[in-house]
Amino acid sequence: MEIEMMTQAGLDALKKELADSLAQRPVISAAIAEAREKGDLSENAEYDAAREAQGLLEVKIARLKNKIASARVIDESKLTTDSVQLLNKVKVENLALGRVMEFTIVGETEADFSKGKLAVTTPIGKALLGHCKGETVDAQTPSGIIKFKILDISL
Repeated sequence: MEIEMMTQAGLDALKKELADSLAQRPVISAAIAEAREKGDLSENAEYDAAREAQGLLEVKIARLKNKIASARVIDESKLTTDSVQLLNKVKVENLALGRVMEFTIVGETEADFSKGKLAVTTPIGKALLGHCKGETVDAQTPSGIIKFKILDISL
């Protein structure tokens, strides 16, 4: 099992999603029971749909339990800005485009590029990790190598 680093807020969100999913079990069980009462199961589309929903829910619950079990909460009091690390806010310049971007480096579970949260497992996240302000890094992306200059690192 691979350990995934995350914030306390990220872990809390996973636990809430698990609780919400667990609360759906009785609803799906009731739908299965209701469909079963309608007779011949071999030709009962409602029954098949309810069983399918139950299977998908159980897969989701297992996935969430695994993520929670492998989660390690980052001690934010030990973070520094000496070099790029998880939970740092990083301001970079794409040297090819001359475009400045700012994002927070997070674990894969918490990543949301539209909110400025970049997963550490992405090519850009991996390239930036461990580098300092002022350094230029090469990120090997599917579209080729992109050069970034680290302009600032903050908490």
